[in-house]
Amino acid sequence: MKTTGNTILITGGGSGIGRALARHFHELGNTVIVAGRTAATLAETIEGRAGMHMLTVDASDPGSIEAFAAEAIARFPAINILFNNAGIMQREDLTRRGHTTVAEQTFITNVLGPIRLTNALIEHLTAQEDAAIVNTTSGLAFVPLIGTPSYSASKAALHSWTVSLREQLRGKVEVIELAPPAVRTELTPGQSTRENYMPLDDYAAEVMALFQQVPTPEEILVENVRFLRSAEREGRFDETVRMISTL
Repeated sequence: MKTTGNTILITGGGSGIGRALARHFHELGNTVIVAGRTAATLAETIEGRAGMHMLTVDASDPGSIEAFAAEAIARFPAINILFNNAGIMQREDLTRRGHTTVAEQTFITNVLGPIRLTNALIEHLTAQEDAAIVNTTSGLAFVPLIGTPSYSASKAALHSWTVSLREQLRGKVEVIELAPPAVRTELTPGQSTRENYMPLDDYAAEVMALFQQVPTPEEILVENVRFLRSAEREGRFDETVRMISTL
């Protein structure tokens, strides 16, 4: 993937990994549009940075996604890279009857959101030079964290969908999967202070170095996530499930 001279649209750009990568790509000489639900956090991301812009979108609402895609193309017709980065993560107790709201909302946002936005932009992207789609999954796509079953399953689904998307678009649009480990962000309450999680600045720096490899890897995997990515192929899947669920 070309890393400079692009017009990049990043969902979930108001905080965490999305904000960090948006700023890094902007510093490389890209026009960057950050998107998310909350205008205030998006404004913080782009403050004082010429060439960064913001648009609001509700990744759980099909109508919002369609309107957002139309506005993005109209205002920024040079968009050639889409980062599907928005996502939510919540804990669930599956041992007793209760509401399935968390599971439903997780799949709507984490799976249907990227699918719907990609669909809305696909004809535009296939007409652009140096086009790419980056889908943010997780190390938990490969080894689930039992306390967040729907999140883990949603990322596994997005991983599988990304593999198919890559093959269907091969030769037209580059498709890359970004699979983070546990990173110090506010994805879940208190996560930004957990010492055993990877510092956000360190994660972003390692990711940017990987994006600048030629050719760009189909999976962007920092060293901290390879333990999860390779668990099944190395024959230690069950052991790893139990291990990470006690952390």
